[in-house]
Amino acid sequence: MEQAAEVELGQVFASPSKTLTDAHFLFFSGLTGDNHPIHYDVEYAKTTKFGKPLAHGLLLASMTALGATDANSRIDGFVFVEQGSRFLKPALVGDTIRPEMTVEKIWKEGARQYVRFATLLRNQRDEILLEGFHVYQIVPGKNEATAT
Repeated sequence: MEQAAEVELGQVFASPSKTLTDAHFLFFSGLTGDNHPIHYDVEYAKTTKFGKPLAHGLLLASMTALGATDANSRIDGFVFVEQGSRFLKPALVGDTIRPEMTVEKIWKEGARQYVRFATLLRNQRDEILLEGFHVYQIVPGKNEATAT
């Protein structure tokens, strides 16, 4: 199981920034069925303390995908097994989101190996919108599992 050597403690991976638009919110709403007006109805959103439509929490959490980062070429065999998130500030239409993942722990449980990443989403003002974690089990490839 040499794959853990592909990432190191403290290593940081980033995804390209994305500016959120109405289309992101509508596509996510259509995909998930979460059609609460806070996510797409401009007039409704004006009546809230935010004044604009808010991003779905699960849309934000999905933007922390490890496969979308510059770690993509290093994660063969990484299987997503757990996630947690805290939402600290809302993301609004027009915000530019910058995902970041940091390797915070690599460990074994018997023959199984895991990697835990701390996740962050920052906006254009460098405010942290989301903090959380992902855990991946490292599953050896076919050739690695049979190698002696």
